[in-house]
Amino acid sequence: MNALDPAHARTAIENLMFTYAERMDAGDLDGVAALFEHGRILDAEGKVQGEGVDGVRAIYEAATKIHADGTPMTQHVTSNLILEFAEDMRSAAVRSRCTVMQALPPDFPLQPIITNYYEDRFAYDEARGWHFVERKMIPKLLGDLSRHLKYDISQVMPD
Repeated sequence: MNALDPAHARTAIENLMFTYAERMDAGDLDGVAALFEHGRILDAEGKVQGEGVDGVRAIYEAATKIHADGTPMTQHVTSNLILEFAEDMRSAAVRSRCTVMQALPPDFPLQPIITNYYEDRFAYDEARGWHFVERKMIPKLLGDLSRHLKYDISQVMPD
């Protein structure tokens, strides 16, 4: 298998993106942070929020409500992936959408709580394979986030 073949590269990048969603929904904040060992998280305006495992873990610890079952009781649905590879196939920019659903019995029925645009950058090297370089999260539509976030996101939304 040639990791720089476009089909293999796309699969590897998709797997990273879907692993992020899977780990978030499992409440595995350490696992989420590990995806950014060599990466960073940016806010909607491009300002660095956290970098590396410790910095990214701190973001999610400060922001995410974890419920009695050890999860945020969410389902992240990542879609509409558009990949643009560099000529040398060693980096890629990816635009995508994410819809987060949440339900908390008995009084919070299943509903979408937020939609985001993701602008991700990935890189490839022989030691690490494909990996996140950065994720810019741009919130678009807000629902009831009171049971998901520890802060009011509307206060940090871009104008």
